[in-house]
Amino acid sequence: MVVLGHFDQTPGYGVNRPQGSASWLFTWTTAGRGRLWQGGAHTSAGAGALVVLAPGVPHGYGVEPGARHWRFWWAHCQARPSWAAWLRPHAAGHGMYVVTSAPAGVHGRVEAAFRRMHADARWTGTEAPPEGSPPDGQVAVAHGSAARELALCALEEIVLLTTAARPTAPRPGLDARIRRAQQLIDADPGAPHTVRSLAEGVALSPSRFAHLFSSQLGRSPMRALREARLRHAARLLESTDLPVERVAAASGFVSPFHFNRAFRERYGAPPGAYRTTHGDATG
Repeated sequence: MVVLGHFDQTPGYGVNRPQGSASWLFTWTTAGRGRLWQGGAHTSAGAGALVVLAPGVPHGYGVEPGARHWRFWWAHCQARPSWAAWLRPHAAGHGMYVVTSAPAGVHGRVEAAFRRMHADARWTGTEAPPEGSPPDGQVAVAHGSAARELALCALEEIVLLTTAARPTAPRPGLDARIRRAQQLIDADPGAPHTVRSLAEGVALSPSRFAHLFSSQLGRSPMRALREARLRHAARLLESTDLPVERVAAASGFVSPFHFNRAFRERYGAPPGAYRTTHGDATG
């Protein structure tokens, strides 16, 4: 079952669960500040913070002392196993995960996903799904299997949007065109990038681009692309059950043999063994 809603609470609001919850709790703050604790972990949540609490651990939450209010989305559900790899880097201990790295540019899409999740949870399956509802405090419960899966898909989008977006401070002295080329590689490492296509993307000649890239980053554009593709493949192995051949293709490797050799050199194990050790997907 998936249960979710949107609250705008005033000072004095608080929830205390000495036994914890039987389900996962996801909270996304849109305004004001909240205070959450789980076991021995505590955090303050402002706008744009996703806080996730695992089941079975004593927890509580409420309006942070001194704050005027706390407006937030919340959802109770059973988390999909594949989400563990996305949340793990944000662990705060005691089953609490705090994600504050999502840039402001994704906040609108996260809000839209919560609204869609709220509408999908109320779908009966016998007529057109309801339109996205305003956050009016109404609690939605996804009873049917179709409504539940649709709601979980929206929540999966939210988890992925917030955990995958990790803005980093610009490297001092790095040319903006080289920074843009690195962003193009990181955004879609499986694409058929070449020195020429990347150079065209940043308005440089191929020779000037290759020289500037290597001098500023200490590796050639194709070496940076190979590293990005291997990182991409590792994430797919950790969080999906795609066959190794499809992981290779999705990561930009034309030859499965070359992919296996490159992956072993980078991670010390072939793709299948790496998945056995690091994978979280169950199907």
